[in-house]
Amino acid sequence: MSINYITIEREYGSGGTEIAHRLSETCKVPCYGREILEAVSKEWNVPIERIEKYEENSTGSFLYSMYALSRAGSGESDLLSLEGHVFVEEQKVIQKMAANGRAIFLGHCASEALKYQKDVMNIFIRCSDEKEKKRRISSEYGIEDSQIEATRKRFDKKRGNYYHANTGHQWMSFANYDIVLDSARLGVGGCVDILKTLFERKA
Repeated sequence: MSINYITIEREYGSGGTEIAHRLSETCKVPCYGREILEAVSKEWNVPIERIEKYEENSTGSFLYSMYALSRAGSGESDLLSLEGHVFVEEQKVIQKMAANGRAIFLGHCASEALKYQKDVMNIFIRCSDEKEKKRRISSEYGIEDSQIEATRKRFDKKRGNYYHANTGHQWMSFANYDIVLDSARLGVGGCVDILKTLFERKA
C-alpha cells in the first residue's frame, strides 16, 4: 500500500517539529502544522493566539470527549463549546489540505481527521533521554533552565488533553500509532530516514 499522508504527534522537546520539516524538504511533500491554525484564524477572523488558548482549555474528561466526537460526527457544531469549534474547524482544514495531495500533518489530531483513509501512517515521536530533551528545549526555544521542566509539562499536558478530549484516546498510549520513534536513540536524521521510506514505498 502506498502511503500518501503521515500524521505526527510528538513530545515537547523531542525534535518532532524539526523531523517533520526536514522530512517535508527531503520528500518535497508539504508539511502542515501552524498552517492549520492560520487557516482557522483566517476563517474565523480571530488571532492565532486566541485559538491556541482555546486548544489549551480543552478538557480531557471522558464525557466532554464523547460529546465533542458526537457533535463533530453529526455536523451539529453550533452546539459545541468554543474549544469544540476549534477542533471541528481544524478537522475540516486538515481534510481540505489532504484533498490537495500528499502531505505531512503535525499535531492537531490529524489522525482523527484522516481516520477513514487507508493511505495514512500515524507516528508518535518521543525522546527517552531527559538530558537531550532539556538541551533541545533550551537551545531551540530559549527557555531558561529553571523553567524547562514546567514548560515541558505544560505543553505535554496541553497536547495530551486536546488529543484525549477530541479523540477519546490517550495521547501517550502507543497503541494509537502505527510507528513510535525515539529521537534520542535514532537522532533527527535517523527518524527522517525511516519516515522517508514510507513515502518511497510502492503499492
